Amino acid sequence: MTSHTPDHGAAGAPAPAAPGGARSFHSMWNELAPIGRHADTGGYRRYAWTGADADCRTWFQEQALARGLTYETDRNGNQWAWLGDPLAGDAVVTGSHLDSVPDGGAFDGPLGVVSSFAALDELRHRGAEFSRPLAITNFGDEEGARFGLACVGSRLTAGQLTKEKAYELRDGDGVSLPRAMEAAGYDPDAIGADPERLARIGAFVELHVEQGRALDLSGDRVGIASAIWPHGRWRFDFRGEANHAGTTRLVDRRDPMLTYAATVLAARTEAALAGAVATFGKIAVEPNGVNAIPSLVRGWLDSRAADQATLDTVVTAIEKAAHERAEQDGIDLAVVRESFTPVVEFEHALRDELNRILGGAVPVLGTGAGHDAGILSAAVPTAMLFVRNPTGVSHSPREFAAEDDCTAGVLALADVLEGLACR
Repeated sequence: MTSHTPDHGAAGAPAPAAPGGARSFHSMWNELAPIGRHADTGGYRRYAWTGADADCRTWFQEQALARGLTYETDRNGNQWAWLGDPLAGDAVVTGSHLDSVPDGGAFDGPLGVVSSFAALDELRHRGAEFSRPLAITNFGDEEGARFGLACVGSRLTAGQLTKEKAYELRDGDGVSLPRAMEAAGYDPDAIGADPERLARIGAFVELHVEQGRALDLSGDRVGIASAIWPHGRWRFDFRGEANHAGTTRLVDRRDPMLTYAATVLAARTEAALAGAVATFGKIAVEPNGVNAIPSLVRGWLDSRAADQATLDTVVTAIEKAAHERAEQDGIDLAVVRESFTPVVEFEHALRDELNRILGGAVPVLGTGAGHDAGILSAAVPTAMLFVRNPTGVSHSPREFAAEDDCTAGVLALADVLEGLACR
């Protein structure tokens, strides 16, 4: 499913008049805000290939066409809006994602996409002349909320997720990824690595709300990413024996929920000892009855650390504690690593260039959160900008960035894009 419109904003060509970046940012932000927002929780449920996702994609396409950009979707369903010739090569690309975690916040992902369009508006307002093609992108299924694997769109594009493995992905209702894509009007037979597209990218810069409080503590509005911690997801299957909750003596039970609970506590202990993080945030129970002892408790572990050795130490210790408790409780345990991303060091030359463009006084900080920029870093030079998050809360309706800080992010991104893509 690919569509194009004539490019009225070729590199160096006069562009349509546009408001400054700050003004257009707030207009777009207010327009996007209601899409996929849950009335009761105030959080967002923009899951891949659903109605809310389709509405976000329509919004993206409308923003591209309103600016006279060449619009297309690639073979993996990622959206692109081009200023200049998409085939010319050495393009500067910016953007993020529009999907969300369950009941996620408004800023994680959308801040980067909206800021990218606003930064382009700001550059046109300045009368900037482009010497390299510029693209704005929305990568699909970054959060992995529906199919359990993060960064599906960028992983497919970078060849880090094969078509065969993608076809095995299922959501909680058993719907496969290809079936979901087809229902949304996309061709699942086309998905796969896209090295030709990546070869046309000279630099990718992703703006994102900070997921933490480092900038708030330092008093800075904007920061530059140094690296992404190594991180992964592990599935723990605790199998016991279903039985009656009211008639089965405690000593006769093989209750996998007890083993799971002990493992959750062990994860917290091991992470704290190592200076890492470990979270059991998702659980599935069978038969899932109030008056039934479970036969199966399936829990998903997310763990991250500043370096590979520490992460390995933490996960190994958690698995050891889980197996020891499982043997004590008479529970069968299987652990499967479902995904893993090694440490990502953003290209130093590009990172240093961003720092130079922004005056050399911008803090450089690491992050424990994964991003499309991290996936793409193995194939193209990538960098990230962070916008201050005063509470540090993310993946929650309480996620927040102040209006002035969002404006500062737009202007910083505009400066970076001007430094990289303009004469």
